[in-house]
Amino acid sequence: MSARATGIGPVISDYTCDMLWIKALHIVFIASWFAGLFYLPRIFVNLAMVEPDSVAERERLLLMARKLYRFMTILAVPALVFGLWLWGVYGIGRGPGQGWMHAKLAIVLALLGYHHSCGVMLRKFSQGQMKRSHIWFRWFNEVPVVLMLAAVILVVVKPF
Repeated sequence: MSARATGIGPVISDYTCDMLWIKALHIVFIASWFAGLFYLPRIFVNLAMVEPDSVAERERLLLMARKLYRFMTILAVPALVFGLWLWGVYGIGRGPGQGWMHAKLAIVLALLGYHHSCGVMLRKFSQGQMKRSHIWFRWFNEVPVVLMLAAVILVVVKPF
């Protein structure tokens, strides 16, 4: 079978159809990873506000944070694999005039650094060494929002 009919519009090749599946999976895993990147710092806000004598609340929040961090790490892997697949196999973002991809890859590296820093902060919370305020974590929580906005604009608009 050399081409697939979509039922709407023109017949597309197997190659293009397969690429669209990979792209869809990439988007799903990116969205799922971002859900964790958005929510984990909100747990940190609550941890930073826990009273010192509220051990049960602290332990419950730490358990939630650990489970979420583990899950979002698992979700980041296929997000990255499918993105590399699109770039390496299908050539998306390669070649001249693809400066947007370089900027997007810089954002991905920043997000990986943010993800890692969340893990470092979680360890500090677990060890009772985190000294930052809940207000700091409220601002820290905005970083992935800004990075996601920039990445989506780069991918959709391709300004350079």
